[in-house]
Amino acid sequence: MAFDAIVKYILNLDIPRTMTRQIYMDHSSTTPVDAAVAEAMLPYFSDRFGNPSSLYTIGREARRAMEDARANVADLIGAKKEEIIFTGGGTESDNLAIKGSAYRNRKKGDHIITSSIEHHAVLHTCKYLESQGFNITYLPVNKEGLVNPVDVETAITSKTILITIMHANHEIGTIQPIEEIGKLAKEKDIPFHTDAIQSAGNLPLNVDTLGVSLLSMSAHKMYGPKGVGALYVRKGTGLEPLIHGGGHERDIRSGTENVPGIVGFGKAARLAKERLPEAAEITKLRESLIKGVLEIKDSFLNGHPVKRLPNNVNVRFSFIEGESMILNLDMKGVAASTGSACSSKSLEPSHILLATGLRHEEAHGSLRFTLGRGNTQEDVDYVVSELPEIVNKLRMISPLAR
Repeated sequence: MAFDAIVKYILNLDIPRTMTRQIYMDHSSTTPVDAAVAEAMLPYFSDRFGNPSSLYTIGREARRAMEDARANVADLIGAKKEEIIFTGGGTESDNLAIKGSAYRNRKKGDHIITSSIEHHAVLHTCKYLESQGFNITYLPVNKEGLVNPVDVETAITSKTILITIMHANHEIGTIQPIEEIGKLAKEKDIPFHTDAIQSAGNLPLNVDTLGVSLLSMSAHKMYGPKGVGALYVRKGTGLEPLIHGGGHERDIRSGTENVPGIVGFGKAARLAKERLPEAAEITKLRESLIKGVLEIKDSFLNGHPVKRLPNNVNVRFSFIEGESMILNLDMKGVAASTGSACSSKSLEPSHILLATGLRHEEAHGSLRFTLGRGNTQEDVDYVVSELPEIVNKLRMISPLAR
């Protein structure tokens, strides 16, 4: 059955729930908008609706609010506010960083280095550039999803014009050695971009410590609104605009700014920085969930056991498929995700899990839980108590278990 037909079938299902509670453990997909963020945004839909490029009072009010938000986003990553460009989301930020660098520097070379486990916003952009004559190196990772900085150094040529390696993986949570790669890039004078969409707001970040010249972020991954992102552009880093028009955002991203969304992003970034110490509590919940889940027979942890996002639990179960587990968990009131068909929009398993050396059937049996501010030990205990029954039931009917 084609993927679209499967989705249509699932959306039309009237799935009875055995629990009235709802436990959300898919925060790497998106997060709920914080109440304080929503409150901060509201005036800019109506009372303070001015165009930030206008000279009159309500326009200046919108501009001040936008610049305050820019300062908050910059502060989250240790940047200067004039180095922050607002975009329509993380995907646009990645595209602007990669295509913008490639087009600006094409006279210098045509070679780009990336990894095999990037988000599709990076991989598909690189594939597009290949069709335009650019040469792309896709670096391998080890079984824990780590890029080897030595491989980066070996891949660099006189034609290399950009390195783009994500900071933390959205599926398996592995945190890359960005500081080491950043030192290499600086030594070779090569622009270095990192997709920090999963780590910004979850981990302490400083662009100087990381050694990056470009860094992508997204508001809705840190309890802000959807449809707004940002790209850090270090002073002196050249980019070719992808959107032409009135010269907004330092002539890099034209179009009247989404003021309510930007204000929400700024508030979310400020709250995220204040709440970074809470990552220790999230890590405790993560470890409790990992421990409980791995007590299930033939279950395994995907990704690095230590160098991983504080909220990420990615596990696999032999002999069953992730989609079935997702639907069964949903009936129990638990929202999680899988790295196979439902998230990749194909019948192929996750390219990330395959890149770590897993076989197709192993990758198909993977499940991702990503914890957030609202999760408790009680939530973890509930998942740990319900999951074994689901796994055992699915194994009983699985032809792979026979």
